[in-house]
Amino acid sequence: MTNNPLIPQSKLPQLGTTIFTQMSALAQQHQAINLSQGFPDFDGPRYLQERLAHHVAQGANQYAPMTGVQALREAIAQKTERLYGYQPDADSDITVTAGATEALYAAITALVRNGDEVICFDPSYDSYAPAIALSGGIVKRMALQPPHFRVDWQEFAALLSERTRLVILNTPHNPSATVWQQADFAALWQAIAGHEIFVISDEVYEHINFSQQGHASVLAHPQLRERAVAVSSFGKTYHMTGWKVGYCVAPAPISAEIRKVHQYLTFSVNYPGTAGAC
Repeated sequence: MTNNPLIPQSKLPQLGTTIFTQMSALAQQHQAINLSQGFPDFDGPRYLQERLAHHVAQGANQYAPMTGVQALREAIAQKTERLYGYQPDADSDITVTAGATEALYAAITALVRNGDEVICFDPSYDSYAPAIALSGGIVKRMALQPPHFRVDWQEFAALLSERTRLVILNTPHNPSATVWQQADFAALWQAIAGHEIFVISDEVYEHINFSQQGHASVLAHPQLRERAVAVSSFGKTYHMTGWKVGYCVAPAPISAEIRKVHQYLTFSVNYPGTAGAC
C-alpha cells in the first residue's frame, strides 16, 4: 500500500475553473467593474424582496414541489400565451429549475446520448459544451461571423448528419446581442424538419431586448415547439441572480424526461424564491 493520494480520472480533463469565477475574482481583487457575469451593479425590485420576506414569514421554508410552485407555473403559462400566442400546460409542460443553467443541463442530459452530435453557435455560453461532453455527446461548432453574427444556413445544413441529435441556440445572443427573427426559426425548421433533431432555445435575455422587432421565441413556431425546449431565467429579468430561479417549457414527453434528470439534480428549487416570483 502506498501513501500516494487516490486521484479520480477527470471526466472533463480539458476544463479548469469557469472563466466567470476567475474574472469575478479578479474584478473583486482590483475593485474593477465586472463585465464578465450576467448580473447588474444594482439591486432587484424592492417588491420582490418584500414578497420573499413575506413567504419566509408565512412558512414557505420546506421543499417546494419537484416541478415548481403551481401558481408560478400557471403564471409562466399565462405569460407565454400573452407574449407568444401559445399556452403550455402548466402541469405537464413547465418545470421550474435552479436557474437557467440547471434547466440547460437537465435538458441536454435528457436529450443527448453517447455519440450524438450537438450543433452550437459560437460564441456560446460556456456551460453547453461540458454538459454535452458529460452525456457522451460531440459538439459541432458553427462560428457566427461579425459584424452581424447571423446564421449562414447553407453552412448549417452542411453540419447536419445522421448523428445530429440537438441544436442549441441563444437569442438574444450573448455576447453579440444578435436577435433571432421569425425568418430564422423558419429556416431552422426547414433544415431539420426531415430529421429527428431536438432544439434548445436559450432565451434568458428575452426581456433585455432593444431591437425594433422584439423577441421572437421558439415557442411561437408551431412546428418547432413540438420538439423544442425554451429556457428562461428570473435572475436575468429581475436582477435577482442569487435567487437561482429559472424554468424550461417543453412538450410533455420532453418535459417528462427533463424532470427525471431534474429530480436527481436538485429535486426542487428554493420555496420562498419561487413563491415570491409569482
